Amino acid sequence: MKKLAAFVVLAVLAVGAGYWFATRIPASPFDSVGSATAPLPVERGEYAARLADCVACHSTEGGKAFTGGLAMGTPLGTIFSTNITPDRETGIGGYTLAQFDNAVRRGVAPDGRRLYPAMPHPSYAKMSDDDVRALYDYFLHHVPAVRQENRPTTIAWPLNMRWPLAFWNLAFADAGSYRPAPAHDEIWNRGAYLVQGPGHCGSCHTPRGLALQEVALDERDPRFLSGALLDGWYAPSLRNDHNTGLGRWSEEDVATFLKDGRNQHGVVFGSMMEAFNNSTQFMTDGDLAAIARYLKSLPGDAARDGAPWSYQAAAAPAPAGPMASGARIYAARCGFCHGSDGRGRNEWISPLAGASSVLALENASVINITLNGSGRVVAAGVPDAYRMPALRDQLSDGEIADVLTFIRGSWGNRAASVTAEEVRTLRELTNAASSDPIVLQMR
Repeated sequence: MKKLAAFVVLAVLAVGAGYWFATRIPASPFDSVGSATAPLPVERGEYAARLADCVACHSTEGGKAFTGGLAMGTPLGTIFSTNITPDRETGIGGYTLAQFDNAVRRGVAPDGRRLYPAMPHPSYAKMSDDDVRALYDYFLHHVPAVRQENRPTTIAWPLNMRWPLAFWNLAFADAGSYRPAPAHDEIWNRGAYLVQGPGHCGSCHTPRGLALQEVALDERDPRFLSGALLDGWYAPSLRNDHNTGLGRWSEEDVATFLKDGRNQHGVVFGSMMEAFNNSTQFMTDGDLAAIARYLKSLPGDAARDGAPWSYQAAAAPAPAGPMASGARIYAARCGFCHGSDGRGRNEWISPLAGASSVLALENASVINITLNGSGRVVAAGVPDAYRMPALRDQLSDGEIADVLTFIRGSWGNRAASVTAEEVRTLRELTNAASSDPIVLQMR
């Protein structure tokens, strides 16, 4: 009995110590600052918010900017983004700078509650003190306060307990702001900071492990930015993979894509369209050049990517089978815009020959965009005249599978065929894309 009692006492102490560790509020470099900080120019904070793309997750279509409510699916249930306007009761109006810093860079709310890692604090941890201060000033002094209650998650007890997330952070999140790499110049380091930190590019483009963590947070691991499946889209490699990444892109191509939403290799769509509409097009030319310099320094993986793609004229399909059926559907539905040769229409309509989304091992993006189309690219406040239409009500699962099998096997493309079952699965999981993308004014 004594041994059992001792074990119980030790277990209680261990749990208590773990709970104390999990709920304690980390130290912030702003602990002595309070909330009465000197105001900054609105442009400074707005630019930091554009870099971090805060509006994308903390806003919903038809709602007011930064009031939260965006649904995010997880294997455990749905969580909803929160109100980050300066309303004191439902938003962050009562936060001190230190409390704001802990929420953004460490994933800890003022009451010690841990934030789900849907908030990309493992990336934001690398943000500089100056950028965090600018964000705080922007949200507290320049964003209109809106009273809107936050929605509770649908995650059931006991999986909805937050304190174990402290151990997730300990295992998978790095501490400390970005530290420049002395082996590289200022431009490369600026690009690394933007990509790894406020841009949180790895949140979409880096594979995730069993605990839903990004398997790498910087270029020291070759899996960083190597492509990942997320929310019905495949975010392609941002490394120099010749087929599925940026291997055939120049630095100018990368910067142009982020500035204009298009280049000779493709047009933004899916989640990247939202990032462009609300974030990257507002970046300075210098920052875009820095991002391009950094991304083009990341080596590809020939073993993963296969032999380099090269254009080949499409061979005549067999008289029967998916390739023949797909060729007929392509000629009737796709060829006018994308060209009978698959090369698109300059930078206005994406080529399908050699496109990374077409060559990817994962076929989610090509199925999703064929089913649901794409939203409009909005550059400088002007919606694009061209967009991919939704074909979910015009083509059957088998027809979509056939045309995608044709596209993924033509013009030098050597990607696996698509099945009707794969199309049916994604059809059931997705809704038609809106023709009115979320593009929010931030002042």
